[in-house]
This record gives sequence, C-alpha cells and structure tokens, in this order.
Amino acid sequence: MENQDQCLLKIRSLYKSFTKKEKKVADYILSNSGVIYMSITEFAEACNVGETTIIRFCKKIGMEGYQEFKLQLARETVKPEEDVHENITPHDSIIDVIKKTTYSNTIAIQDTAKVISPSQLEKAVDAIINAEKVDLYGVGASAFTAGDAKYKFMRIGINAEAISDPHMQCMSAVNLSNKGVAIGISFSGSTKDTVDSLTFAKNAGAFTIAITNYEKSPITKVADVVLLTSARETPLRSGALTSKIAQLHVLDILYTLLAIKKKEKAYEMLNKTAEAVISKLY
Repeated sequence: MENQDQCLLKIRSLYKSFTKKEKKVADYILSNSGVIYMSITEFAEACNVGETTIIRFCKKIGMEGYQEFKLQLARETVKPEEDVHENITPHDSIIDVIKKTTYSNTIAIQDTAKVISPSQLEKAVDAIINAEKVDLYGVGASAFTAGDAKYKFMRIGINAEAISDPHMQCMSAVNLSNKGVAIGISFSGSTKDTVDSLTFAKNAGAFTIAITNYEKSPITKVADVVLLTSARETPLRSGALTSKIAQLHVLDILYTLLAIKKKEKAYEMLNKTAEAVISKLY
C-alpha cells in the first residue's frame, strides 16, 4: 500500500458509492476496532451480510482479500508497541515483560481449556484410534504445530504424516478413504490451502478435524469435529507463540487421551520408539 492510512481513508472516500450491504460493512468497520480479531464468517454475521459481500468490499477498496484488509487495518489501528505484544509498552522493565508474556501464554491455555468440547474430543479420539492413516495439514507457523503432533502420534504407534506443502497436502488428501483422518490446523480458520486440503480429504471420505481459534470460520464448514483454541492475535502477530501454545495444548490433550485409549499398546510403542532413538544420545 502506498499510504499506511489508505484503508480507512479509502472507505470514507468511497462510502457514497457503496451498495446498501457494503455500507453496512463500512459502518461496522468505522465504529468497531475489534474487526482485526474476527474471522470472515464472524465479520459477515456481525454485519448481517454474506461472505461474498465482504470479499467484494475488500476488493473495492483495493485489497486482494479479507486477510490483506485485516493486516492493513491492523497497521492503521494497532499502536506500534502492540506490534510486538499486546499490553506490553516500551516503558516496561524486563521483569514486566516476563510477567506479562507469561500471563498471556497462561491465559491462552486456561481459556482454551474452557472452550474445547469434551464430546468433540471424544469423537476425534475414536476416529484417530480406528484410522489407518492420519494426515496433519498446516502451513506457515501451523506447520510446526502439525510436525509436533506427528512426533507425538508416532510415539504411540499412530500412522501420522505432517504435510506443509499445499500441493502435497492436496495429493495426500485425495488418496485418503473412509479409513483415514485429516486434521487441519489454522488459527484463523481461513487459511485457504488448509481449508482446501481438508475439503479434498472430506470429499475422499475421510473423517475431518479442524483445530482453530474461530468456531465460525471457513474451515469449520468442512470439519466433522472442531477443536477450539482461545488466544488473542492480531494480523501483525500472526504465528505468535500464544496461539501456538493454545494449539499445542489441544494436541497434548488429544495425544494423552489417545495414549489412555490405546493402553498397553501405547506403552509398548513408547518403549519401542524410545529404544529406537536411545543411540542418538550421549
């Protein structure tokens, strides 16, 4: 963008040319600062319009899509010190930063524990236990979360693969069957590559699981089970540790439940995998 304030200025300058539905979107943006924390589905519902209206609105003000719009809006509305971490100021001492960061990460875990559904977890565990193969899809920072889950699942004998390349995700997804499980990890729930891959897996007959921060987001529409996280993240802090900690917490809960369900088999595999890597240590 040529101007850091172009987004809001453009909305005001084009306001009279907007359709009735687009004016609803503009009014909401101009009167609510919390848009940057919303998924496209939540935003559309808040404005009482369809998601296509949101996308059309973004393009009309010169954005490629909703995510670029949120990023630009964050640049204009979030204070510079909040680019690094919400609630931390340049005047904070090292001790203050330690306390605030620790508090933020702790809250993410506690809030995630409140929103995750036991019944959804149970369905996910049953599906994974009975699966011949488990695909984990994640791109960007979520790819590291998927990789950690693969490591945990393999330790207890689950045939899991973490795939970060979008092309490989799609090819693996279409080769799944009703004996496969696909897990899509996306904080926003709007990561197109991950949503597309999970859609391919669902169409192939696989059981689909979404791990996301937003119950109302595109990825949940193609998921048989939704495991929610609860972490606050602006577009400027995409991939922040707080959101990753929330995702890892969900996966650790899932892993523990799987180990309990597999009982002796899990213990046997933990021993086997531990022995397999013991020579790698001094």
